[in-house]
Amino acid sequence: MPELPEVETVRAGLAPVMEGARITSVTLNRPDLRFPFPEKFISRLEGQRMIRLMRRAKYLVGELESGEHLIMHLGMTGRFSIEGKGAPGNYHHDVAGDRHVHVIFELEGPKGLARVTYADPRRFGFMDLVPAGELASSAHFARMGPEPLSDELTADTLRLRLAGKSAPLKAALLDQRVVAGLGNIYVCEALYRAGLSPRRMARTVGPARAEKLVRAIKDVLQEAVEAGGSTLRDFAAADGAMGYFQHRFDVYDRAGEACRKCASPIQRLVQSGRSTFFCGTCQR
Repeated sequence: MPELPEVETVRAGLAPVMEGARITSVTLNRPDLRFPFPEKFISRLEGQRMIRLMRRAKYLVGELESGEHLIMHLGMTGRFSIEGKGAPGNYHHDVAGDRHVHVIFELEGPKGLARVTYADPRRFGFMDLVPAGELASSAHFARMGPEPLSDELTADTLRLRLAGKSAPLKAALLDQRVVAGLGNIYVCEALYRAGLSPRRMARTVGPARAEKLVRAIKDVLQEAVEAGGSTLRDFAAADGAMGYFQHRFDVYDRAGEACRKCASPIQRLVQSGRSTFFCGTCQR
């Protein structure tokens, strides 16, 4: 599943084409993705101008002229592609030849006509429309924690959110109510950089450890965004480019390989059904 850096990479690719553009036509090639499309989905979008395209955690959020917000989630295999004059690098996606294309947006914007398509082989993604003024209180975001790349996430904030939690630190950080948008890959990498064991109880993170952890979270996410995310299976940016942060992993998917700091073998364990990679020597 694409994590925060991958979703931010997609947002950055779509924004120049979608922001300020009017949605002239919407085509749905099926009635649902993970969930059915909202009632009157097409008529609520057609004719609307998208004021801006934002990201909240692992969601794309398009602010519409009507005041509604278009919520889009990539699921596990969702992928946006752009065609037309506004497409970066003259990238072309053969829509007619792709049976997994489920949504097509036709746009008219400052750069001319463009088409944005959404393909999703496994259909775990979804789209929703949230009425004006209800975005923060919607089911998607009501209980979500602070954005990790914003000033909202501080050492004090993280420490207080972890206080009293008996869950392992790795599991606690994957809880979107603690920090929004963190996923398995980048939590493993951040814990390694902070020198903290994924098995440590979350409640034992005091001020000094929280400071290291917040810094590590922000650094690894920012570096991954700059690298275009990580391409492990299906992920590609809106222009078809692959991410390359996977070439810089310190621990993720490196079980048995030497730690870059101490040469001890990287270990793997399963926590809450997810693979965790760490160095038992460097992380305490």
